[in-house]
Amino acid sequence: MRLFVVIGIGNFGYYTAQHLYELGSEVMVIDSNKERIQSIKDQVSRAVVADATDREVLERLGVPDVDVAVVSVGDRLDTSILITLYLKEMGVKEVVVKAVTVDHGKILEKIGASSVIFPERDSGVRLANSLSSSNVIEHLPLSEGYSILEIAASAKLVGKTLKELRLRNRFGIQVIAIKELVPDRMHMPPDPDFVIKDSDMLIVVGQDESLESLKKLTLT
Repeated sequence: MRLFVVIGIGNFGYYTAQHLYELGSEVMVIDSNKERIQSIKDQVSRAVVADATDREVLERLGVPDVDVAVVSVGDRLDTSILITLYLKEMGVKEVVVKAVTVDHGKILEKIGASSVIFPERDSGVRLANSLSSSNVIEHLPLSEGYSILEIAASAKLVGKTLKELRLRNRFGIQVIAIKELVPDRMHMPPDPDFVIKDSDMLIVVGQDESLESLKKLTLT
């Protein structure tokens, strides 16, 4: 079982911790606000009222032993930077940090954050993609300039094999999985000779510009 610590229980931190616990992980949460800790204490493994900017406190709580730390301390840029620095110095394997601005994100990356996320921006991007492209089911931004798309098979894809479509050669896009609805099963990695049906979903990864070209191709 992986051990997580979530530092900062705003909306993002709350739902992240809650869902990780529901998925069977061991989750400790830390926040200096007693009311926030009270609101989540029955939905995680351990909930602690503490000042996460105090390195000695983090060490006493066993934070250096966790597998993943999620830092979500609101709009206090200096606080999230300090906590991230402590976590890296303590040897935490993976540190995921919520950023507020692009510059904030750049600083977090420079001091060693494993992953920097922008929840509001990413949610807006996913919504815009789903509204503007009827066949895009899900859009997940990865590192700068790259994303994963889950896209419904359109008429221009149906009846063809991956080998025939040559998406990698034409667009630089990699199909990492195909989700069949009938029957319900996942092909990962997919067979190049798999014939796409109108009920199938393609999960692809590539540069954002290349994915835009794919979306235009698949519009019905």
